[in-house]
Amino acid sequence: MNRAAAMMAAAVLVSVAVPAATAQAATAPRIDLKVLVVDDGGSSVGAITAELRDTGVPYTRVELGSAGRPVINAAFLSDTVDGRPRAKYQGVVLPNENPFGEGSAEMAALSAYETTYGIRQVDAYTWAHPGVGLEYTDNGGYSGQLDGTQAAVTAAGKAGPFGYLGGQVAFEDNSALVPESYGFMGKPRAGYTSYLDAPVGSGRASLVGEYTHDGRSELVVTFGYNQYQQQFRLLARGIVEWLTQGVHLGQSRNYFAVHVDDVFAPDARWNKELNCTPGDYACAGGEGKESTIRMTAADAVYAAQWQTSKNFKLDMLFNGGAGEEWKAENGGTDALTAQLVADRAKYRWMNHTYTHPFLGCVQDTSTVPWTCVKDASGAIQYMSRAEISAQIRDNNNWAASKGITTDRTEIVTGEHSGLKTNPQQPQDNPNLAGAFADNGIKWAGSDNSREPAQRAVGAAMTVPRHPMNVYYNTGTNAEMADEYNWIYASRADGGSGICEDNPATSTCLPAALDVTTGYLDHIVPQEARTALRHVLANDPRPHYVHQSNLAEDRTLYPVLGQVLDTYRALYAPSAPIVNQSMKDTGVELGRRAAWDSALAAGKVTAYRIGTTVTVKAPAGLLAPVTAPTGTKKQLLLGTSDFGTAYAGSRSTWTGPELLQTAVTLRLPS
Repeated sequence: MNRAAAMMAAAVLVSVAVPAATAQAATAPRIDLKVLVVDDGGSSVGAITAELRDTGVPYTRVELGSAGRPVINAAFLSDTVDGRPRAKYQGVVLPNENPFGEGSAEMAALSAYETTYGIRQVDAYTWAHPGVGLEYTDNGGYSGQLDGTQAAVTAAGKAGPFGYLGGQVAFEDNSALVPESYGFMGKPRAGYTSYLDAPVGSGRASLVGEYTHDGRSELVVTFGYNQYQQQFRLLARGIVEWLTQGVHLGQSRNYFAVHVDDVFAPDARWNKELNCTPGDYACAGGEGKESTIRMTAADAVYAAQWQTSKNFKLDMLFNGGAGEEWKAENGGTDALTAQLVADRAKYRWMNHTYTHPFLGCVQDTSTVPWTCVKDASGAIQYMSRAEISAQIRDNNNWAASKGITTDRTEIVTGEHSGLKTNPQQPQDNPNLAGAFADNGIKWAGSDNSREPAQRAVGAAMTVPRHPMNVYYNTGTNAEMADEYNWIYASRADGGSGICEDNPATSTCLPAALDVTTGYLDHIVPQEARTALRHVLANDPRPHYVHQSNLAEDRTLYPVLGQVLDTYRALYAPSAPIVNQSMKDTGVELGRRAAWDSALAAGKVTAYRIGTTVTVKAPAGLLAPVTAPTGTKKQLLLGTSDFGTAYAGSRSTWTGPELLQTAVTLRLPS
């Protein structure tokens, strides 16, 4: 009787649904390009939310624990616009397969919505069980700590949302003392397609997969993560592409550029006995013990060879006048400059000022820390506009005399000086913007650790740069380890105790590093992980080091080599590292800021109807859009190929064509 009743009920449902389906087929629905995020406050939902935000994908966040949150019902999810059914969200992110509880009306509304409009759902973190298409873990699966697990993208994953990966996804295991990840692995049941699996006993079990059932599709993730962990960073792009079915606002790239500061100039050397750098005003007892580090011609030859072997170009930030001073003090010849100039076409070059002076306030170094000199009226004294302008102009002219090509709109001042330096100089040198204007400067490097946001300096914009923890004042591995110990070892282990005094921002080493092996064994892997984390986070900000790191023991190369080699092992050739100029990074950051502001103000409208995508934004604003290969952009007459290829899709910043008010894309059938 129950079976017969169920069949009769199903027949009634079908008879009701057929006219609605026919009407919908006649009028294709409008699907807005926005994602719904239902947030339980957990790190897994937070990680996906961060990926949406950083990629530029619009989303609406509903906080489950908020008393005033909206009720998720049919009216919240869909309506009608201009007589056409509208789905307000192109994808749904949930903490798990049903965060509302058994029998929830909200989950029923979501399920009906997903079925009606073909909307996909991501279960950010759940456990292996039949409700998500997996066997329980006691049937050929596993539950527990996943640190160090060597997972792999399946054939279906490579053919589907994770085709941009090389195949291996290793779970982080950075410390044997701290559990870093936990999860479940389950055997697939009917309707489940595994995209990422790992060995369990004599077989394999799934960690990520697609569960198709009842006219719906869920991406099931059965391990916990946060936005910084490498295993998530590798999968983040594919999660978004799967969720949005490859059509969304926003775009993502993996960027890596490396600035080598102080080229042609010598850098001061760390003193292991004094635990400071002689020549620095704060190095007590350093007078007469100064020593410098400077590349040789052999180092320059090696740099060019290394670039070729790694297919990676360095940015050389040069001080021509400092090089001339060094030459005059050393017999009037300079084999380093001759070699670098001979190889000038192999590098990107950037102005770092002529002699590397401090371009901010006049410094009083009689006290530690230094202070700004003030005149009789109490006003701070600054380097003049004419002096700053001469430093920029003379370096450009020196480069031109050597046949070195530069982009004269770019500059990084020595020590980022001239820009505000807290606490001593809380504002920019008021003469800096004028000197920039005198020389056509549009892009000025800043220190990301002090100013992570882009900002204006007169008509120029800053470009934040990540400092790499490979010290400017060390030329050997042993010097690096010694200074690292001084900063990060406890007082009991011979360190300065800085880490103990600042526990919120620094962690002490469990024991001082062996100065013979510590750099390669500890510092290099750690710095490579940090840099790679930036690369995998759609962060275009360049990294910076110093010419001393290319000299003597050539300390930089092990770090860069590990970043590049690891990246290229993890990613397919379709997703190469983007190594772009500082100007291009400045443009990218500016576009992102304008885009984020427009989204926050609700000034962007974007939707898909069938195979047509429409994007409307304020005049002059470019929109980041990602679409499948084969997408065409509508022109006034005809179409053109849309975007540039990256990671298996096409994307670019785009705006309306001539005599158009919106971007119109034609998706492949």
